[in-house]
Amino acid sequence: MATVKKSIKINAPVEKVFEYLTPENLPEIWPSLVEVKNVKKLPNGGYSWDWVYKMAGMRFTGFNEHIEFVPNERTVSQSTGGIESKITWEYQPEDDGTMMTSTVEYNVPIPLLGKLAESIIVKLNENEAEVILANAKARLEV
Repeated sequence: MATVKKSIKINAPVEKVFEYLTPENLPEIWPSLVEVKNVKKLPNGGYSWDWVYKMAGMRFTGFNEHIEFVPNERTVSQSTGGIESKITWEYQPEDDGTMMTSTVEYNVPIPLLGKLAESIIVKLNENEAEVILANAKARLEV
């Protein structure tokens, strides 16, 4: 299982950052996330949704669900389908802003891509994580 963990300081209150990071807004900041649909509110306050993701030129589909949802602090979602993953978003107040941390643990679909491609995919995903956070920062610091 590969893990990518990245953080960024966003000059916006925790509440604003947390409120923005809903499934519907993810395609705005996540370049390889092609589509989010069938978003449903869960009893725990979180969401479930279907997704379409593009990795190494291949399309994957799956289902995501918040298994932990603590407003203004942390969300954890479990993804099943084409790419198995666990995504954690953490929000910490820092000065007048928010330190946002994204941790993604995922299995590279090796049978489809090959063992040699795995290290390349992991590096691409690390770069994409930085882009996601930078995009969130740009959207929220308006």
